[in-house]
Amino acid sequence: MRTVLALAAAAATAVAIGFATIRLQLFTRADAPAFIVVIGLAWVLFTLAFLALRKVPARHVTAVIIAGSLAIGGAALLGPPNTSTDSARYAWDGIVTNAGVSPYAHIPVADSLKELRPDWLFPAPSGTAVADSAAAGANDVDHDADCPGVGNRVNDTKSSPSRELLCTAINRPHDPTIYPPMAELYFASVRWFVDPSVEYWPFQVGGLLISLGITCMLLVALRRRGMDQRWAALWAWCPLVATEAVTNSHVDVLGVALALAASLLVASGRRVWGGIALGAAIATKLIPVIVAPPLLKKRPLTLILVSVATFAALYVPYVLTSGIKVLGYLPGYLSEEGYEDGTSFALLSMVLPGKSAVIVAAALIAVIAGLTWWRATPTSPWLPQLVLIGSILIIVSPRYPWYALLLIPFIVLSQHWEWFAVALALTFRLFVPTVDVMRGGLALATMIVIGAWFYRQHLAKGGGGLRGGWLRRRRLRAAGTAASGRREAVAP
Repeated sequence: MRTVLALAAAAATAVAIGFATIRLQLFTRADAPAFIVVIGLAWVLFTLAFLALRKVPARHVTAVIIAGSLAIGGAALLGPPNTSTDSARYAWDGIVTNAGVSPYAHIPVADSLKELRPDWLFPAPSGTAVADSAAAGANDVDHDADCPGVGNRVNDTKSSPSRELLCTAINRPHDPTIYPPMAELYFASVRWFVDPSVEYWPFQVGGLLISLGITCMLLVALRRRGMDQRWAALWAWCPLVATEAVTNSHVDVLGVALALAASLLVASGRRVWGGIALGAAIATKLIPVIVAPPLLKKRPLTLILVSVATFAALYVPYVLTSGIKVLGYLPGYLSEEGYEDGTSFALLSMVLPGKSAVIVAAALIAVIAGLTWWRATPTSPWLPQLVLIGSILIIVSPRYPWYALLLIPFIVLSQHWEWFAVALALTFRLFVPTVDVMRGGLALATMIVIGAWFYRQHLAKGGGGLRGGWLRRRRLRAAGTAASGRREAVAP
């Protein structure tokens, strides 16, 4: 009955995710209120499912977690992306690469790539677009023509240099790709197995498979360290993973998988393989570099040299063909997001004007990185990594919740659930895109994390009275659960 209850709660989470995937989209923002309700319900159900999992017998835990992950991930496959069009760019980069063209060499609307454009990424304009644009000339487009689904995953723009009306599902179509080479290899690999006419689902399936791989890595890591495998459900059943790793297929999930693999390998003493995984993770999205400082406690030179060599090796083929263009849209992105003038730092910009916020943010990150390096344990760096990742997300305050995917495996390994408050703050910011909401959400998340730290310190000292007794009973139950799991693991 306890196992059935946990599966039922996971299935309810899957229903909420499936409803959001099929019925809701954020491109016009008309569905934003409904999104808040449905995704909020999914998080509540996810919490209940995890609490129910605590009562499931240890011998059933792995199967229940995998079953729930498949149900929730399968629900996330039921519709196209609904909060982001990033996977349209992934598909285009993969199509271009498989055609023998460097994805860094041309912008998507370049006339030279016209023959590579599939209809789903570049739908034909409706009305009199084709005839009138030809009659009017290349630089004078008939504005009576329009693009199907404008505002709903499709943008109207102009080709370059002909200036003809062009409809595209790719965001920033006049900018070069921003993605590093490991990501580009992933895009090309996924698109290699399907025709260019195939739409979004290959990257959604890829996201689900990578997510399942992370679940398996966590299950194995927890078991080998004598920890409760139930914590892996915090990744496997998480609504953020379902919506942003699967439905919206963000390549961040590949970076998370490689960063987690690097951390586990380094913690087990395999620093060369860990360095390869870390270099590949950084060459996927750059952001995974923030997991590195706590890994440098022991023999840092080996890890640094191997990861830098891996990163460079992945870039070399693209540098040889595209030169400086391999930087892509990264400089423009940093400026657009407000990281050059300090406006993106939601909390710091409240009290610090202009670029002074950038300086203070850099100093804070450097100090926290140093402290987490100092406090790290080579064989279990998870908590310092979690603190560093979460603190950087609070300081930098990105507009996109999928950056918080990197946080979740380290919540699992450190068993510090309070850092989910940061992921929730970024998620809410997606639906209500205002600076005040971002500031309020991150301020609340910071207070939750700090409050939880003080509470844990209080419990660690015994807590006194009823709390001290509760702590002792909890430790005894945890020890009993771990011992039971070990007995079942060795049973014939």
